[in-house]
Amino acid sequence: MIEAVGLTKRYGAKTAVYKLSFQVRPGVVTGFLGPNGSGKSTTMRMILGLDTPTAGHVTIGGHPFRRLPNAPRQVGALLDAKAVHGGRSARSHLLSLAQLAGIPARRVDEVLGVVGLQDVAKRRSKGFSLGMGQRLGIAAALLGDPQVLLFDEPVNGLDPEGILWVRNLMKKLASEGRTVFVSSHLMSEMALTADHLIVIGRGQLLSDMPVKQFISANSADFARVRTPEGEPALRDKLSGVLVEAGGQVLSEPDGALRVTGLPLPRISDLAHGADVRLWELSPHQASLEEAYMRLTQGAVDYRSTDDKLAHLQAPPQPGEPGYGMPQGPPVPSDVPQQGWYAPPPPGQNSYAAPQPSLQKPSDTTEDAR
Repeated sequence: MIEAVGLTKRYGAKTAVYKLSFQVRPGVVTGFLGPNGSGKSTTMRMILGLDTPTAGHVTIGGHPFRRLPNAPRQVGALLDAKAVHGGRSARSHLLSLAQLAGIPARRVDEVLGVVGLQDVAKRRSKGFSLGMGQRLGIAAALLGDPQVLLFDEPVNGLDPEGILWVRNLMKKLASEGRTVFVSSHLMSEMALTADHLIVIGRGQLLSDMPVKQFISANSADFARVRTPEGEPALRDKLSGVLVEAGGQVLSEPDGALRVTGLPLPRISDLAHGADVRLWELSPHQASLEEAYMRLTQGAVDYRSTDDKLAHLQAPPQPGEPGYGMPQGPPVPSDVPQQGWYAPPPPGQNSYAAPQPSLQKPSDTTEDAR
């Protein structure tokens, strides 16, 4: 198990990670999410002893990484697939790592087979594609058959077959009781791979919960209702009935109605009572991407300002992603605007579960993402 307690990392006047506490438990795939500059890479480097925390501590199995006996046999990691001497072959690179850790040479051939590089084992790594480099990095992480594994963007550069292979590999490793910690920006893939999520923004914890609970807590589900085309009177009649019953109704461009505040059986009963025939009544559940964007929109450092038509966009309406969320986080007068993040007050988003309050850092940014 990985455990971080009050983890803080400062680079001079800049704070990359601030009082971050979480646990990564064995037996499940834990996703590590956050915008660019949120502190993910710095956190992973501190877990692996590559960076020393300014305050707090992080342990693996109850011990700091640097105090683990023969750490490569206990912890495997992929942080940078390019960290390979280009003049070495894939097998030579893995063999050198194995010799340093006292791992038998036969294990090198085993992991080359696991990642599918056995046919190019003697090729120099400088000729590898991005996806092949990722496979080599994963092989290095698996070399010591460790119980704890960390992967930073493991599917970067892989084709669809490779992405599916990584997804199944992560699930298999977790099913064996290992601790699997995966950072990625691919929300669709994380939704299929991870069981639990840890989300940070500007170095601070935003969420720590199972994937399904995360989506439910940070999204606005709604019902999609459609009446027969060419009969606008029925559509208007149903809309009035739903509003009278306490629902919120919005019209969609294709003529359907978006209804929030009423369960599907209630909508069906109201339509039947009003003698309105329905062509469609379907639930809409937010995706992980929608929930993630809703939670982290106030913690994004890099936004494009080159949209000449941005001023023409209508503000989000009830039931739409972004509704009820402030356009930017509140900034106290005594704190420099750059690097400050505080989540919106719970009352401003009726759909999201209250998040824990964040303490104020002096200034936050991050180097790697």
